[in-house]
Amino acid sequence: MSVARFDFSWGDADYHQETLDNLKVAVRSTKKLCAVMLDTVGPELQVINKSEKAITLKADGLVTLTPNQDQEASSEVLPINFNGLAKAVKKGDTIFVGQYLFTGSETTSVWLEVDEVKGDDVICLSRNAATLAGSLFTLHSSQVHIDLPTLTEKDKEVISTWGVQNKIDFLSLSYCRHAEDVRQTREMLKKLGDLSQTQIFAKIENVEGLTHFDEILQEADGIILSRGNLGIDLPPEKVFLFQKAALYKCNMAGKPAVLTRVVDSMTDNLRPTRAEATDVANAVLDGSDAILLGAETLRGLYPVETISTVGRICAEAEKVFNQDLYFKKTVKYVGEPMTHLESIASSAVRAAIKVKASVIICFTSSGRAARLIAKYRPTMPVISVVIPRVKTNQLKWSFSGAFEARQSLIVRGLFPMLADPRHPAESTSATNESVLKVALDHGKHAGVIKSHDRVVVCQKVGDASVVKIIELED
Repeated sequence: MSVARFDFSWGDADYHQETLDNLKVAVRSTKKLCAVMLDTVGPELQVINKSEKAITLKADGLVTLTPNQDQEASSEVLPINFNGLAKAVKKGDTIFVGQYLFTGSETTSVWLEVDEVKGDDVICLSRNAATLAGSLFTLHSSQVHIDLPTLTEKDKEVISTWGVQNKIDFLSLSYCRHAEDVRQTREMLKKLGDLSQTQIFAKIENVEGLTHFDEILQEADGIILSRGNLGIDLPPEKVFLFQKAALYKCNMAGKPAVLTRVVDSMTDNLRPTRAEATDVANAVLDGSDAILLGAETLRGLYPVETISTVGRICAEAEKVFNQDLYFKKTVKYVGEPMTHLESIASSAVRAAIKVKASVIICFTSSGRAARLIAKYRPTMPVISVVIPRVKTNQLKWSFSGAFEARQSLIVRGLFPMLADPRHPAESTSATNESVLKVALDHGKHAGVIKSHDRVVVCQKVGDASVVKIIELED
């Protein structure tokens, strides 16, 4: 696990704080870096079931969705948290209700068809029989524009309190529909001290987000493809296509892409289905940087097994990833003339492949150079040595670097380590021996560097960037 996602659709700040405190203890005891991602609720429509009794719906039965939250949830009436639904939908529209599981396990979610709109109420016909259990279900109306802000007031409050207090590395912007959503969020983060360094990942959950995908990608630091909701908004035969196209665009832009909902069945089972196992491998082959587990690790029965199973499948898929073809495709896409950094990054990767280097070591302070090297998907690990920068506000000195190190955890093939701040990233002499030795020891300790291996080092010397190949003696 490299990133912990805190989803504020569930639980309150205290509940998440307890989890985060547990994470900090685990980080210290395992000495493994782990980043923190805050996931906003966004304009999510929810059915409120105060009594938490299971609700059974029969196929072809009628059920009313009402904004009146004083009513008890039952098999005839489902109170919701939005009073504009009646204006947004029309007869024949499709609405899904369930506990985040709309595909596969169909006994826990229901597919409704709008029969008539009566004042603020929407009367629907249930297309399948289902039992809804729990206090909260998501409601998703297919291909309908919901007139609610992407960042709700509650989200803003959580970010400016819990987010600031815990210096979050990533913000996952749920239901991102326009590039403007990302811009507004960034403006807000800039005013929140340390959070000006937080990276924004746009979560694409519906057709509206897909339509504006290119502009969103330009503004965001990365993309999360929320396949659960997208799988409902799109016809099933189109799902694979958008995944491949979106991942390709992210890869070429050198921005991390994250896929969700891969092994739903492991929520209750020890093994994934064949389709899921293949799906995880295809996510890797399609170019995904990371895989996000949700229900499987939140309320699933086998959270640890899920992570190790998915990890093993990813490792197998990476072995057969066609790096050669990918490299040529990326170089061709970037075109000529290349920028200074881009040409250094691609040359470092090409050199490493030609000399069969065991790792690429990159010295960086912002993390950008290391991310560019990783963009070319080298077959060997990239150790990014993040050199802290000294900052001062006239009152005290502080070091930046921890953010940059943790944020590179989400990039495929990138392994960050935080260097001693006494070693600058821009070396005056061509031999930045001491910090290189630390990085090599780190690689040996991790088992990726052996004696007599070749290593490619990428660093700045004065104003120039240098790529050098070194052969280890012992």
